Amino acid sequence: MRNLKAERILVGMRIGLFFLGSVMVLSPIASRAASCTAQAELGALDRDALAAATGRLATAVLAQDFNALQANLLPQEASQWDGIHAAVEQAAPLVKGGNFQLRDVYLLDASNQTATADTQFFCSNSTGSLTVTINMTALPPGRYAVVLADAVGSPLAGQMGLVLAWDGAATAWKLAGLTVRPGKFDGHDGVWYWMRARELTANQPWSAWLSYDAARYLLLPVDFLSSPNLDKLRKEQSLIALSPPSQLPISLPDGDRTWKIEAVGLDASLHEPDLGIAYDSTGVTDPAALRTEATSVMSAFLKAEPGIRANFHGLWAYAEKDGKRTPVMELPMKEIP
Repeated sequence: MRNLKAERILVGMRIGLFFLGSVMVLSPIASRAASCTAQAELGALDRDALAAATGRLATAVLAQDFNALQANLLPQEASQWDGIHAAVEQAAPLVKGGNFQLRDVYLLDASNQTATADTQFFCSNSTGSLTVTINMTALPPGRYAVVLADAVGSPLAGQMGLVLAWDGAATAWKLAGLTVRPGKFDGHDGVWYWMRARELTANQPWSAWLSYDAARYLLLPVDFLSSPNLDKLRKEQSLIALSPPSQLPISLPDGDRTWKIEAVGLDASLHEPDLGIAYDSTGVTDPAALRTEATSVMSAFLKAEPGIRANFHGLWAYAEKDGKRTPVMELPMKEIP
């Protein structure tokens, strides 16, 4: 049994999710006074400046250099420093042993906005044949950049998504947002999970659906970017019959009791391909009784969906009572009866 840890770092962005990778919901777009320039179309000055700023920040994350990160933090985010510090510490296993490598850069111009707004950016190549869409929530007017980078050589294939903001007073790019995710689970990357999802679609729809979620989570370190490749993945996933979203909530018999499962989704809190299940609790508060209850729920769930056991590492149990959701514990599949 392990305690909940968080590897997601979110600074200056209001992005909500239930279980990591399970559902992405985009807010209504309130502003179109924005433009995006993809990496290949950037001028030399912008490209070099963004590459240099990203290199400093990503290298600081790899080296756990908190002084460098704090010195390059956007002033408006200064109050968030304690959370950033803790989150970067928790990200250390994801990037350990890796070297910084730039993947993609998108320059976002929202300086013509008149107020903070949900903003959508369309980032196309020179021919218009490839368009990446970036959705930013509650974005103040200004110039920003979204940068994707990798910790090449790290065992967990750590990947970083950075949001930079132009600080006019300092005439420099500063850190406004950062996420760090693994690029692999147990040595398998997002492409592997995508192929696995296709294999499971016919006979194990639940495992297939959740494997698509794992693929999406591992392919990109951020949830606010969409590409033709991810659109293809989502379309394939949407064609699965008897998927979890179409059946939840479900009631599972367990002897003289019935458990109600409200939600199931990918939970990568421990950098493993775990699933989180939220269930209606009886309201027990004693820790031992709560763990016993959670174990019974997880066991009943695996009996109803036996294919899950072979395709994922373990389960998280989340007890729900009176509108409150509480993480109880995580158990590897081999420890669930």
